[in-house]
Amino acid sequence: MRLFLLALAALPLAVFGEPAQLQIPAPEVDSGYLKLGFDRLSSFKFIAPEYDPLANPKAAPPTGEEQIPPAVKGWSGRKAIVTGFMLPTKLENGKAVEFLLMANQMACCYGVVPNMNDWVIVRIPKGVPITQDVPIAFRGMFRVNATFESGYMTGIYQLDAEGPGQVEE
Repeated sequence: MRLFLLALAALPLAVFGEPAQLQIPAPEVDSGYLKLGFDRLSSFKFIAPEYDPLANPKAAPPTGEEQIPPAVKGWSGRKAIVTGFMLPTKLENGKAVEFLLMANQMACCYGVVPNMNDWVIVRIPKGVPITQDVPIAFRGMFRVNATFESGYMTGIYQLDAEGPGQVEE
């Protein structure tokens, strides 16, 4: 009987094989820049690991890196174009020097908490005019790695922007 139950439990693997890896299509390339839309960036489930920096301030926070598909990790260190909605987080002289480029505007106005892979942290030291409520594209060096502020995870994607964004029609 025990052998029968083991065989029965293994049947789905025998019929269907191992669980399929998430297949993320390769992004288009435009003048040497990967075109990374949120259809790709948000195509997998990412849950920020629980961590309390106050409980053990000397412990390294978990990154959740094991949740990021290899194809997505492969985009790190490459030039990319990302289009989204600007949500300023740091201003200098009336210009945004750091902001979130978000998949949609839902977090801003309707209180829907986005997933960690629904935004890109964009930094641009010279600053750019604040442009909200319209999709805007930025080019620059794209990185995939967990970032932290005061011990709390703030994102998994970053873009060091090269210049002002381009409003998308």
